[in-house]
Amino acid sequence: MSNLIQDFNDYRARMNEVILSKNNLVMKRLWNLDTNTYEEGALSTHTKEMLGLVASMVLRCDDCIKYHLGKCFEQGVTTAQLYEIFAVANIVGGTIVIPHTRRAAEYWEELTSVRK
Repeated sequence: MSNLIQDFNDYRARMNEVILSKNNLVMKRLWNLDTNTYEEGALSTHTKEMLGLVASMVLRCDDCIKYHLGKCFEQGVTTAQLYEIFAVANIVGGTIVIPHTRRAAEYWEELTSVRK
């Protein structure tokens, strides 16, 4: 696994552990709600992760983009599908999303290099 991916995953896991260790009920419920939102339902987990990625790109949250890219990768999203997701996000969010698309493309390249 590349340093880019490993560093992101390690930091996210470490800080989530710190935050959840404080036993704040609202934060725990928020994390639980987030987890439950992406479970299989009327929409597949695959579809929900793609939707999460579009929303994260439009909101311009690089951490969220990386998280959803990882989940999309796990769900078997193809590179062709990913670039259609990028297209939707850029149309909805406008050209301000382009820098986030560049960073997302870089992260995806790292993810897919592991698969090769």
